[in-house]
Amino acid sequence: MISFLIDCLVNNVTCLSLIVIFTGSFYYYSTSTYNKWRKLKIPYVPPVPLFGNTFRMLARLEHPIDTFDKIYNHFPDFKLFGFYQMREPMLLVRDPELINMILVKDFLYFTDHGVDIDPSMSTLAKSLFFANGQKWRTMRQKLSPGFTSGKLKGTYCQINECSDEMVSSIVEAIGKKTDRIELKTITGRFSTDVIATCAFGLKLDSIKNGDSEFRRYVKILFQTTTKQAIILILSLICPRVVKILRLQFFSLEATNFFSKVFADVIKYREDHNVSRNDITQTLIEARKELVLKEISTTEDKFTDDDIIGNAIFLFSAGSETISSLVCFCLYELALNKEIQDKLRAEIYSMKAKHNGKLNNDYLVDLRYTNMVLEETGRKYSIAFNITRVATKTYTLPDESFVIEKGQKLIIPMFNIHRDPKYYPDPLRFDPERFSMEQKSQRPNGTYIPFGDGPRLCIGKRFAEAEMKLVLSKVLSKFEVQPCEQTEIPLDIRSGSGLLSPKNGLVLKFKPIIEH
Repeated sequence: MISFLIDCLVNNVTCLSLIVIFTGSFYYYSTSTYNKWRKLKIPYVPPVPLFGNTFRMLARLEHPIDTFDKIYNHFPDFKLFGFYQMREPMLLVRDPELINMILVKDFLYFTDHGVDIDPSMSTLAKSLFFANGQKWRTMRQKLSPGFTSGKLKGTYCQINECSDEMVSSIVEAIGKKTDRIELKTITGRFSTDVIATCAFGLKLDSIKNGDSEFRRYVKILFQTTTKQAIILILSLICPRVVKILRLQFFSLEATNFFSKVFADVIKYREDHNVSRNDITQTLIEARKELVLKEISTTEDKFTDDDIIGNAIFLFSAGSETISSLVCFCLYELALNKEIQDKLRAEIYSMKAKHNGKLNNDYLVDLRYTNMVLEETGRKYSIAFNITRVATKTYTLPDESFVIEKGQKLIIPMFNIHRDPKYYPDPLRFDPERFSMEQKSQRPNGTYIPFGDGPRLCIGKRFAEAEMKLVLSKVLSKFEVQPCEQTEIPLDIRSGSGLLSPKNGLVLKFKPIIEH
C-alpha cells in the first residue's frame, strides 16, 4: 500500500513537473521577443503572449482597418513606435517626413517589401511585388518599358472601346426597366476586359457575357480565406512548418489557371511571330534577356515562372484595384451632386476643346477630374498599408534611434489618409484638398495611394488614364444617383485583401442628353 502511494506520488510529481516545464517553455517561447522595444526604450503597444497585437485581425475576427486604427492612434505624438505581429517585433511609422525618407530619399536602406512568401512554393510569389534586391531591380528595369507614355497612348482606343461597352450594358439594363446597377459587378467586368485586351491581347467580353473564368479567378486570388489566415498565423509562429508542409498561401487552382493561359499566350506569339506593342511583348522581351540568354551576372537566376508570375500579378492587380476605385468614385459622385456636375462640365468642355478626341492632350487637361480621383485615392486607399524591411542598418535623421537590418516596418497608408491632422473632416469627400494651393501646404508622405519612390506602383499612369476615360464616357451619358438600395454609409470592410464594398454597391443611372 505504501509502495503504491509512493509510486502515485512520484508519478504525479513527474507529470506536474512536465506540465510546469512545458508551460514555462511555451510561455518563454511566446514572449521571448517581447522585450525588444522595452530594451530599446521605444514606446510600444503591450502585446498578448504569443498573439501580440494583431491576432484578432489574423484570425479574421477584426478587419485590418480597425486593428491598425487602434495601433495608429495609440501614440499620436511619436514618429514611430513598436507593436507585435504575433511574436514578430514590428515598427509602425506615422511621421510623414520619416515616411518620405524611407520610401524616397533613403530608399536604398529599405528596398524590399519584406513579405515572406517562399518563391519556390508559388508562381505568383515570383512577381515584381514580392521580388527583393537585385532580382527586383532587374525585373523592374525590364518591365518599365511596357509602361512608357508611348505604350500608354496606344491603349486609349482599347480602353474607350471597353468603356463604350460598359455604357451600352447600362443602356441595355435601363431598356429592361432596370436603372439600378450593381456597380462592383459591372466595374469588375470592365476592368478585367481592359487589362486583358490592353496588356495581353485577349478579347474576353466580360461585360457582354457576364463573369468569365478570368473574373472568377481574380476574385479568388484576392479573397482572404480561413485557410490563408491559418497559414499566415503558422508562418509567424513557426515558418518551418509552412515550408516543410509546402502550404500554399495563394489559390493553386487560380494560379494554375492563369499560368496556363499566359504561357499559352506567350507560346502562341513566339510560334507565330506575333508582335504587339503591349505588356505581353514586354514580358516576351524580358524572357529573351533573362531566361533564354541565362545571364550569369544576375544575382538570382530567372525562369519562365518569373515571367508568368509577373503576368498573373499585372493582370490581377490591374483588374481588381481599378474596379474598386471606379466604384468608390462613382459612389461619392452620386452622393455629392455638385461635385459630379462640376466634373461633368469639365468633361464636356474638354471634349469640345479637343473635338471629341479622348486622347492624351484631353486627359492632361482634365485637372478637376484628376483632383476627384486623388480624393478617391485618399479616402479609399485600396491597400491598407505599405510594408518595408530594412535591408541595411539605418540611423534616423535625428540620430534618436537605429533601425536594425532585417527590421520590418508598416506605413499605415489608410490611417494617414484619414488623419484629421493632414485632412480636416477626413470622411468628407472634397476634391479641393488636391488643388495646387492645398497640396503645397501638406508635407510629403501624407498622400501615398500608389506608394512612392522607386517602388511606386508600376501601373499608376495606366490606372489613372483608364479611370479618366471610363468616367468621361459614363458621366457624359448618365447622372449617377443614390437609390433606396444604396448603402449609406458604405461598409468597406469586405473579406477581400483589398478595400472594396462589403455588401456590394447599387446606384441609379439616369440618362442625360450630352451637350
